[in-house]
Amino acid sequence: MISTLTKSIYINGEWLEVDESKTQTIYNPATLEPITDVAYGGKEETREAINAASNAFPAWSEMTGRQRSRILYKAAELMRKDAKRLGEILTKEQGKPLPEAVGEVKGAAGFLLWYAEEASRGYGEWIPSSVKTKRMLVVPKPIGVVGAITPWNFPSSMITRKLGPALAAGCTVVLKPSPETPLSAIEIVKIFEEAGMPPGVVNLITGDAQAIGEEMLTNKDVKLITFTGSTAVGKYLMREAADQVKKVSLELGGHAPIIAFEDANLEKTASLAIASKFRNNGQTCICANRLYVHESIADELTALLKEKLEAMKIGSGLEEGVELGPLISEKAVEKVEAHLADALEKGAEVVASGNEWDGDLKGYFCPPTIVKNATDDMVVMNEETFGPLFPIQTFTDEDEVIKKANNTDYGLAAYIFTENTARTLRVAEKLDYGMVGVNDVFPSVPEAPFGGIKQSGSGGKEGGHHGMDEFLEKKLISIAIN
Repeated sequence: MISTLTKSIYINGEWLEVDESKTQTIYNPATLEPITDVAYGGKEETREAINAASNAFPAWSEMTGRQRSRILYKAAELMRKDAKRLGEILTKEQGKPLPEAVGEVKGAAGFLLWYAEEASRGYGEWIPSSVKTKRMLVVPKPIGVVGAITPWNFPSSMITRKLGPALAAGCTVVLKPSPETPLSAIEIVKIFEEAGMPPGVVNLITGDAQAIGEEMLTNKDVKLITFTGSTAVGKYLMREAADQVKKVSLELGGHAPIIAFEDANLEKTASLAIASKFRNNGQTCICANRLYVHESIADELTALLKEKLEAMKIGSGLEEGVELGPLISEKAVEKVEAHLADALEKGAEVVASGNEWDGDLKGYFCPPTIVKNATDDMVVMNEETFGPLFPIQTFTDEDEVIKKANNTDYGLAAYIFTENTARTLRVAEKLDYGMVGVNDVFPSVPEAPFGGIKQSGSGGKEGGHHGMDEFLEKKLISIAIN
């Protein structure tokens, strides 16, 4: 039973009252029980938020980087101190196991900490002139109001990975979180509020995704839209933004391969492959989607994968020891089931399927499954499943497996397992991906650039010092001195 209506629209430093006739219910995907209601905002609220961000921009952008950094430092500290409570909220609305959720919150705080440090490092440039009577400066200036659209699979860290650099650069923000997971966004905005963020600098709108997005696209005061989500939506944003030549920064889908060569450390490979594939129950854009294994180690590695998968506990993310929670929706479960049915029809064989979850749970649970004998014509080998289905295909030739790994429109992340230094460099350079992990499946850290190529992304990288680039315009100042 719903006990509260949660204020979820924050504009110009004020939480707006929730109109009970314009609300949506947020459910726990593990139990299907309602958690709370939040406001269902639209174009009008978004326009008001953009106006507030536009009005706040001059004062915020004219602050020194050090002044902005103090607020980001404070927000990072508050988030880390409250990580357990924030993790519990995240688990209730999204489903991932509590240790994963707490880890995500701490990682989200890490992005705020990193960009608190970067806020004072928006360096310009002095260009030596070819003309004796000229001096030329390149000055970085914040782009303006940013529309940030974030996904449900990482509802805390995807927010701070966008807002951290935007705020550090001097931009103001209108944030639209996923309709499935607005509660983490609400808590993050409360943290900014407690940290002393001036009114209008950060604004939050929950509700009608299409109406909110359309206002961001058509409103001339929004200078950049930064989006993480599906490639289909990313393409839509690119098309619509073209009318104003509005800048877009897109982090989109992936179809990450793992290649395990004959000299791979089998225990390490099995452990990390399972950790990658079944993190957040396969609902990550950089998780392993297909596993290519050299035929000489295929039987042994497959046996290890089976052993590790069958030891994993499935259930509500708030239960002790649970490693696999629910998927986000019934539609997500149906997609995994369709990919599995297609694979089995085309000759795949089930190697392992996870233990049954608690029978009392009525949520969106789906058995984690590993299949072997995967072929190139299977849907799972070509489309992002975004769920707990792991196909295995064997190979013998290095050039052949690189070609197979690259044969996709996606180009976000790829992974290789080998103990050979020469092979590491050779294969990593040939893989057409924005990120390549070598004996490592967790490339996302605050200090490193994150992003893909091909249809996995457009615009600048997120993370590292590169993360501020999208939020800064470079202005040339040419000075005649005679």
